[in-house]
Amino acid sequence: MQIILVSRARKLPKTLDLADRRLRWKLLSLLSLGVLGCIGAGVALALVVASPRDRALAEIHDLQQQIRQQNSQLGGVRRDAQRDLDALAMKLGQLQAQSTRLNALGERLIQVGKLDDGEFNFDQQPAVGGVEDIGGTSYTLPQTLDSSISQLASQFDLQQAQLSALQSLLLDAKIESNLKPTGMPVPGYISSYFGVRADPFDGRSARHTGIDIATPFGTAVHAVAEGMVTFAGVRSGYGNVIEIDHGNGYMTRYAHNSALDVHPGQHVQVGDVLAQAGSTGRSTGSHVHFEVWYDGRVVNPLAFVRNHR
Repeated sequence: MQIILVSRARKLPKTLDLADRRLRWKLLSLLSLGVLGCIGAGVALALVVASPRDRALAEIHDLQQQIRQQNSQLGGVRRDAQRDLDALAMKLGQLQAQSTRLNALGERLIQVGKLDDGEFNFDQQPAVGGVEDIGGTSYTLPQTLDSSISQLASQFDLQQAQLSALQSLLLDAKIESNLKPTGMPVPGYISSYFGVRADPFDGRSARHTGIDIATPFGTAVHAVAEGMVTFAGVRSGYGNVIEIDHGNGYMTRYAHNSALDVHPGQHVQVGDVLAQAGSTGRSTGSHVHFEVWYDGRVVNPLAFVRNHR
C-alpha cells in the first residue's frame, strides 16, 4: 500500500510506501506519542478542575493532625507545670514553717531578756534604704523564682544564726565560751559575704560557703575557739587549709593560707596561731576564707565573727 502526498506549491508529489518497515515504525511512534499526549492533557485537566470539596477535606485532615500534635504538647506542658507548682508549694511550706519558728524564738527572747516594747518587733519587716543611683541600670528581677526563694532561705538562715547566738547570751547557757567560734581569725575587713554571689572568675551565680577577710600576706591566722586540729593540708580550690573540731558540734575552716603552723591531732587554744594568710588555691589576692559548720551543715559565720568574748 502506498500513500501519495501532493503539494499545492507545484512541488513534486511524495510517495509513502507502507511496505517499508522503517516507515511503519516511525508512524507507530508518532501515533503513540499522540496518545500519551492526550492522556497527559486529560490528567492535567482533571487536576485543574478537581473538586474543591476534595481539596478542602485534605486541608481539614492536615489541620486535625496539627491539632492532635498541639494537644499532646499542651498535655506535656501541663504536667511539667504541675510538677513545678508542687515543688514550689513544698519550698514555700518549708519557708513558712521556718519563719514561724523564728517568730516564736523572737517572742521568747523578748520575754526572757525583758526588752523594751518596740525594741524588737518580729511582725514588721526591717527598715532598709540607700541612695538611688540614677546613672546606673534599672533593677531587674531574679532570673528564676527558685533563685529568689533560695536567697530568702539564706536570709532566714542568717536570722536564725543571729537569734540563736542572742538566745545563748540571754539564757546564759552553760556552754564553755572558749569552745564556741567567736571573733575574727585575722585583722582586716570582710571582702565577700556568705550566700549567693557572682563568681570572681567567671561571673556566674555561685554559693559562697563562708566569708572572705582581706588581710596582708603573711598575717597570722588565729583560732577563734578551742579545739582539735583535724586537717592541715591542701584541698581543691581552698589551697592550704586548717580545719578544727571544737567538740560541741562546731567546726571551723581557714583557707587560702600561705603557710601552715599546726598539724592534725594538735590541741589549740583560743588565739593560737594556726597559719599565715596568703592566696593559695582559687583566690584573687591575699585573704582568709573562713567557714563555720554546725552539726555537719555550713552556717553563716557573720553572727560569730561579730560577737565578742
